[in-house]
Amino acid sequence: MCGRVRCTLRPDAVARACRLDGAASVRQVDVDRYRPSYNFAPGAYLPVLRREDGGDGAAADVVHCMKWGLVPSFCKKDEKPDHYRMFNARSESIREKASFRRLVPKNRCVVAVEGFYEWKKDGSKKQPYYIHFGDGQPLLFAALYDSWKNSEGEILYTFTIVTTAASSALQWLHDRMPVILGEQVSTSLWLNGSESSKVETVLKPYEGPNLVWYSVTPSMGKPSFNGPECIKEISLKSDGKPISKFFSKEVGKPKVPGTLVKGSDESKPDAEVTCKSCRIKAEPDVPAHIEVHEYSKVKRNFENFQAASGSKPLDTPAKKRADIKFSPGDKQPTLLSYFGKS
Repeated sequence: MCGRVRCTLRPDAVARACRLDGAASVRQVDVDRYRPSYNFAPGAYLPVLRREDGGDGAAADVVHCMKWGLVPSFCKKDEKPDHYRMFNARSESIREKASFRRLVPKNRCVVAVEGFYEWKKDGSKKQPYYIHFGDGQPLLFAALYDSWKNSEGEILYTFTIVTTAASSALQWLHDRMPVILGEQVSTSLWLNGSESSKVETVLKPYEGPNLVWYSVTPSMGKPSFNGPECIKEISLKSDGKPISKFFSKEVGKPKVPGTLVKGSDESKPDAEVTCKSCRIKAEPDVPAHIEVHEYSKVKRNFENFQAASGSKPLDTPAKKRADIKFSPGDKQPTLLSYFGKS
C-alpha cells in the first residue's frame, strides 16, 4: 500500500517529471491549494497530471491540484467525505469495483512525488522506511481521479493511487507497493492510451535497481510531523539482551539467621553465623532475639550450677533413644520402644 508520500516539487516541475513536451506551457488548476510537504497523508492536496479534452476535440495535459483519497461522484451530496476509505486502489480489481472501473477509460492520471514511506511490522512495533530513487528523480505513480459535488454545489476533485504486488526487493517490507511508471512509454500509455490499448500492462511491480530505501524516525508516523527530519536516515539498534539481564543478584539485603536465601545450600543446617559486632561464632540454634555473648554466658553459668549441685544432666530425647536396646525379634522400632511400658 501507499499511505504517506513526500512531495516538495513545484507544480511546473510535475509536467517536467512526466517528460512532456512543452511542459512549461501546461495549464495549472487550483495549484494555490498545494503546500509542499515531507509527510503527505490522505486528505491533503497534491498536484497530479491528467488529460482533458480541448474545445476542438484535441486532448491537453493539465496539472491539477486534487485531494488524496477518492470520493466517488455517486456519493450523496450531504455525505461527509472520508479520504482514508479509498486512498489506494488494487490494480487486480480496478475493472471489477464500481468505484474504479468507470474511471479506467478516461479518468487516469499520474502523481509525481519524491518518495514514499512504508512500515515494517515487528510484533507490536512498526518501523518506517523511506523509499525513493537513488538519483533523486521523482517517482511517477499510476492513479485514478473523480469529481464529486457537495450540497453547496462545490466540485471536489479527488484521486486514488493504484497499487500492485510488492517487487522481489521489497517483499521483506510489505506485500504491496504503488505502481511506479518507470519508463516514458509506460507514462504515455497510462495517460494517453485508449481503452483498447490494454493499459493494465503497465500495472506491475517495479523491479528497477535504482529504487533504494533506508529507515527513518518513527515520529513521522504522525501527519503533523513535517520537515527534513522525516527523511533523515537513522541507525536501528538491536533489541537483543544478554542472558545475564534476565537474572538479577540480591544486593544489599542482610542475611537473617533462620531464613533461607535463594541459591544457598539447604542441606547445611549447622552453617556458621558470625556476629559482625563481636566476631564470635554463634550456636546454630540460638534464638534470634538473644545476643551471642549473652547466650554463651548463660550456658556457662548453668553448667557450673549443675557441677556444684551434683545434679544429673537431663536426658535429651536423642540420648534416651541411644540407650534403648532392641530385642532380636523387633523388626522396627515403635513408639512403645521409645517410651517403655508403663
